[in-house]
Amino acid sequence: MSAPRQIIMLRHGQSEANLDQSIYDRIPDYRIPLTGLGIEQAEKAGAEIRKQLAGEKVCIYVSPYLRAYQTLEALGLAEHTDRIFEEPRLREQDWANFQNPEDIAEQKELRNAYGHFFYRFRDGESGSDVYDRISSFLETLYRHWSRPDYAPNTLLITHGLTMRLFCMRWFHWSVEYFESLNNPENAEIRSLIRQPAGRYLLTPGFQQWKPVAPNQTVLQGAAPVKPS
Repeated sequence: MSAPRQIIMLRHGQSEANLDQSIYDRIPDYRIPLTGLGIEQAEKAGAEIRKQLAGEKVCIYVSPYLRAYQTLEALGLAEHTDRIFEEPRLREQDWANFQNPEDIAEQKELRNAYGHFFYRFRDGESGSDVYDRISSFLETLYRHWSRPDYAPNTLLITHGLTMRLFCMRWFHWSVEYFESLNNPENAEIRSLIRQPAGRYLLTPGFQQWKPVAPNQTVLQGAAPVKPS
């Protein structure tokens, strides 16, 4: 087949760091586990995904972070699973190694002022860096989809920013539009559903915190330059 019937994206369930961000200074980000609520959220998401699959098989790509794997485990998709790929390019945005909470809080304020797409954390990545690795991941997906025995569905278990950037790359959204979007909540699903003409429809869409069109550029939002 040339493309799946649907591409389902899922943010991991609530993690310990979602409750207490000081955990970043003593536990590596990729080893932070889900909370009990996070497991319950993933189980509920699994019931919804099983409905969407309607008995069909799915090929799963999972971030190598513990909270993503625990989310996958709680989904209950064993009988629907064709293959599972650990995919490091679906990981969370790199911020630092062990993170100083005060420093990260300061950098978040700087990021809000500078812009989430271009701001690069001092020891980590910018949103544009994540965009680049998502672009590379899409090349892998296209190769996999070209296989005649590929499952009719794709599932990505990943992180909120990564989900937004995947859609930005897929739909060719502008940077300005990306900046207007909120992250999905923990264990929220976003699906790209193939339409009869072959194009994909995102459902549900991401909530916006300010009105911006998908093709609006920085030029359209810039203040006019005064003549010298």
